[in-house]
Amino acid sequence: MRSTKIVTLGLVTVVLAAASCNNGPRREPGKIYMPDMAYSRAVETYADHSNLTEAGIYYDATPVAGTVKRGEVAYFPLTQDKVGDTTNYVASKQIANPLPALNEKDMAEAKRLYNINCGICHGEKLDGNGPLYKGGDGPYPIAPKNLVADPVVSKMPAGQMMYSVTYGKNLMGSYASQLSTKQRWMIIHYVQSMQPGGVKPSAADAAPTAPAADTTKATK
Repeated sequence: MRSTKIVTLGLVTVVLAAASCNNGPRREPGKIYMPDMAYSRAVETYADHSNLTEAGIYYDATPVAGTVKRGEVAYFPLTQDKVGDTTNYVASKQIANPLPALNEKDMAEAKRLYNINCGICHGEKLDGNGPLYKGGDGPYPIAPKNLVADPVVSKMPAGQMMYSVTYGKNLMGSYASQLSTKQRWMIIHYVQSMQPGGVKPSAADAAPTAPAADTTKATK
């Protein structure tokens, strides 16, 4: 009995050794658990996706409508009007800025974002005299809107500003891809703070104060 087991074990060893030494071409890929993960369908950001559609894969590189990035404020609820329609643009007047009044630190960040993204047209002083216009000597022949003196823009509600920054208005394009929802609302806070009657930033959050020392004397 013992010799039979030894012979059987020897035969198995020989078979396994022979199989492992087979260097010939493999005709079958073998079995793969969860093949979609083993052979992922990588998608390049700016690649042509038409071949995916032909393969029955529907991908348009945009997030599902209504999704919000983790930690982000709620998305702007109104969609862009179709050409010739102003329904949502008018309705945007009723949307309030969801961010509370900015403190000095956040207002400084909002100003920085404004100068980077908006100052080139509307100017550092919000007077419409940015580098692109430059008093008429710049490459752009028409002065952008003066955000503090224009009779319409200087009184524009926050929601309507947000609509314009999100979808673009007239010659100004959309900034939704350059600025997050929160950043756009922050810039609007900054712009309105610079307009007549604007709310200035609140003081930065004060550091917690230490508890007062106990001045009572212990009695024996």
